[in-house]
Amino acid sequence: MIRDALDDAHQNETPIRLNRLNRNIQQAQETVYNFLLEIVKKWPPEEVLLEFKRLFIYHVESISADAMQAIYDIVFSNNEEEFRNTLKRCCYILVNNWDATRNYKPIQDLVVVFTDPSINRNTASPTLKRLRHWLDEFVKSSDYEELKLFVSRYEEKERGPWVSRYTSYLLVPQYIDLKNPIEQREAARALSKQLKDRFKFDLAMYIARSQSNAPSKRIPKNPTALGEEVLRLIKAIVAKRGPFSYANLANIFVNQTQNLPYSKFKQSIQQYLIFSVENQEFVETLRAKLTEKLDTLYESHDDEIVTSALTLRTCNRVIDYLTTENQTEPSQLFVLLLSQGNPITLVVALLKIILICKHSRTHLEARIAELIRYYQNYPEDECAWVVNFLEVFTVTFAIHAENVQYNLIKMKVDEVQLSPNIFDPDKYRIFSQLKREIKTDLLPLLLNPEADVIDSETNGTGEALLE
Repeated sequence: MIRDALDDAHQNETPIRLNRLNRNIQQAQETVYNFLLEIVKKWPPEEVLLEFKRLFIYHVESISADAMQAIYDIVFSNNEEEFRNTLKRCCYILVNNWDATRNYKPIQDLVVVFTDPSINRNTASPTLKRLRHWLDEFVKSSDYEELKLFVSRYEEKERGPWVSRYTSYLLVPQYIDLKNPIEQREAARALSKQLKDRFKFDLAMYIARSQSNAPSKRIPKNPTALGEEVLRLIKAIVAKRGPFSYANLANIFVNQTQNLPYSKFKQSIQQYLIFSVENQEFVETLRAKLTEKLDTLYESHDDEIVTSALTLRTCNRVIDYLTTENQTEPSQLFVLLLSQGNPITLVVALLKIILICKHSRTHLEARIAELIRYYQNYPEDECAWVVNFLEVFTVTFAIHAENVQYNLIKMKVDEVQLSPNIFDPDKYRIFSQLKREIKTDLLPLLLNPEADVIDSETNGTGEALLE
């Protein structure tokens, strides 16, 4: 009886002790966070960095005895995960505050802090030994690689690794991961948006100047790796306009499928993705593989009317099928479709998904990041086909899925045009403007698999004639 009572008391005491320990760690973490928040707003960056090194690298002579003791308490608790969380959040507190004031140099210096040789020095102090071991493990981790993304904006793209051109996508997994500190997620989201906006601006400036009579030295640098072919690519993408533009077709699809049973919706989305695709090999492959996947997808909902939540989940799964299903390596369908011709066909299929479900955009960008991670250790020339896909993807989404509308204006020509239906990109110039909303309520019903209406002006091909 006495032993049972002691055992019960011990069992009851254990969670109490753990709760007390957790509270102590949380209090220590808050002490460090508040100290860094205070000094980063008042002190020069070089002094903040020195204090950061005193706390985390040297663990000596901090101006704040409370912060120093807090670091000691976290290390003494022997909980590497909590130490890692503390270190990450401290880094992003500094990154966010310096980024907000456009003070980018200290962010670069913060990353360099972790190359300090003292991290690898031997020490007799058990606490310092544990601290340095954890720092060394952090430097070897994906967490440090994620931190390094925040200085990739300063690297020369010709000198840096080819993946640095796609940092805006590599940042996406950071800000959608709820396990990351809020400061890290905010910093990743802000930088990703900055990089995308910068690309849009650089692309617009390059297009405008490269089509003018300005001297070549005054033409801005091409922000893509496509060379002058980027102009022909944009013209080919923008040429898809009128009633059968991608945006209009997406609106038709959304309107037609609102009250369909889920089984019919899955048929419709397959028809929608292959609609107007000229590459028949691509069409047959996509139809066969998607049918195989979608027939059994969420089949318990087949008789239900499709909902926005079910649409989102389905679009996310289709994105997985077209990119990476296991979030580690490219899907079989991704490799197969890219091997069958121009990457623009696959890019347009992904664009069509986003145009019917804009909330899938982040999911798509996270999958693109995973593809980039898979290929990042390959030399650029060995995975040129993937790089080409990424370039076409980036340009296409800058044109179609952002707040700028690109238009083609036909320039005056004197020679007789032999065929009015043949698109000659050299006779057009690209102009940009703010995107306008397009009405689609009078367009024919073309995407319902049960409908047999075909627009006579497209000769049954689904391709709108160019004006």
